Amino acid sequence: MTEKKPWQIALSSSITDPKILTDLLQLNISDLPLMQAADKDFSLKIPRAWIEKINPADPYDPLLMQVLPIAAELKPVAGFEMDALQEIKSSPVPGLLHKYASRVLWIIAGSCAINCRYCFRRHFPYHAHKQAQMDWQKALDYIASNPEVNEVIFSGGEPLILPDAVFSKLVAKLGKIPHIKTLRIHSRMPVFIPERLDQDFLRWFVSDRFKSVLVVHVNHPNEIDAVFAKKMQALRKKGIVLFNQSVLLKGVNDNALVLKNLSERLFFECGIQPYYLNFLDKIKGVAHFAVTKKQARALYQELLGLLPGYLVPKLVIEIPGRGSKVPL
Repeated sequence: MTEKKPWQIALSSSITDPKILTDLLQLNISDLPLMQAADKDFSLKIPRAWIEKINPADPYDPLLMQVLPIAAELKPVAGFEMDALQEIKSSPVPGLLHKYASRVLWIIAGSCAINCRYCFRRHFPYHAHKQAQMDWQKALDYIASNPEVNEVIFSGGEPLILPDAVFSKLVAKLGKIPHIKTLRIHSRMPVFIPERLDQDFLRWFVSDRFKSVLVVHVNHPNEIDAVFAKKMQALRKKGIVLFNQSVLLKGVNDNALVLKNLSERLFFECGIQPYYLNFLDKIKGVAHFAVTKKQARALYQELLGLLPGYLVPKLVIEIPGRGSKVPL
């Protein structure tokens, strides 16, 4: 039996029970039954390293709010839907989304290492897109037959939840398609299990064949620690292009000074370029995180006055059917 790697051990020890989480954080949660009901709708999953960054006994800690199931998720809100982005319409073959002309997004994994409560794919039908390695050929054939596609994006779920041996085989197959120039990964894993970005990861991700791009997802400066920063700087020295995208979340980062601090720490401590500040997608169960467009624009104007232009992420919204994200 293959010995588990450190990142796999960290993953397997994640907290999945709301009662254990609240006990660890010394939280007095009076509506635990409602919390457990929300957990049944979209299950709790948090690596322990993330919990260590949360302030105990603070129910409004910005990192806790991103992962704690609460009763508000169960309240129906007009306009917040199961498939607000209509992604299924953009799936030419199982596992692939082709929403934008020059790139395809490959839903390579149907589970995550952490379940963010605001997730825009919390209701995505992963079962319909589940693939074994024998199913890859349909996606590879589609990519090969569309020469306008020059970039493949691994997403999910959490793509880096899969072992490196899987990626090695898949990347070797993609390498035989001449018009693919860039390999991009969208991942939340680096910020809470940075051990995942080990030497085996580098062997398949860094190559002369592709431009390697890693887009991490950090919403609040408290998510950044010395381990994460050191790992990001090491990847940058390997030639990997690093970007960050955030989601604008009420109670978490809807504050210009918080966002300023986030951009500065990403860039100066980690070598990561701020990229997108996403307006919240209107998915069922996430309405309690929403700010209005008016509030978002006012916040963004304030941020423009606090940062040089190269540190200001683009404030964007995704509109179904559009050929790109739309500036807000």
